[in-house]
Amino acid sequence: MSGGHTLAAFDTELEALRTAIDRMGELVERQVGLALDSLAGLDAEIAGEVLKGDAEIDRLEMEVEAMTVRLIALRQPMAKDLREIVAALKIASNLERMGDFARSVAKRAVTLSTLPVAPPVASLVRMGRMVQVMIGDMRRAYIEQDADLAAAVRDCDGEVDAAYTALFREFLTYMMESPAQITGCTHLLFAAKSIERIGDHATNVAENVSFLVKGRLPSDERRKEDHSSYAVAPPPEGT
Repeated sequence: MSGGHTLAAFDTELEALRTAIDRMGELVERQVGLALDSLAGLDAEIAGEVLKGDAEIDRLEMEVEAMTVRLIALRQPMAKDLREIVAALKIASNLERMGDFARSVAKRAVTLSTLPVAPPVASLVRMGRMVQVMIGDMRRAYIEQDADLAAAVRDCDGEVDAAYTALFREFLTYMMESPAQITGCTHLLFAAKSIERIGDHATNVAENVSFLVKGRLPSDERRKEDHSSYAVAPPPEGT
């Protein structure tokens, strides 16, 4: 009788942990979407919502940490149960960092909204929407414990890296052609890096889902396409 009660209680606690992780993911997805909206419209008011929303993600991370410590200390889980708890701890850390980077994008949007010359944000927002799709798929992979979907999210990371490299070149070109765009494009480069890092953390979450389901991390090297360190702007036409 007592064993059944203990098992039921453990299942309830695991479900509460999953719910907390999914709530974090939901908030992060919302935060990233709002940050991109603020960037697209250079809207400081929307950016302010992002800045205020970050505290709840931080609170949930602390809640997940407390839940995982309690589950390991009191329940002594084994096999997949232990993997799920360890994965949840790692996923919560990645989600918290994604929230931080969304806040960084929002802060850049506030600054950009004050500039006298509107910066070219369209390409960056498109890249951000790619990452937003990754986050939605990442959440679904976790809830459904779908290793194939997690692998698809991981594969998208290379596309985001390639988009970031292309943006790096694009913004360098704008800055070379128009000194008035230097300040705006510099802020856009920082925002682009934050978005690229959100994609990296979404990929980390996807890898932890694979660990949860299969008991191992992906064995192949993650494909990286960030060549911004070597990117150069094309020479001006007519040279």
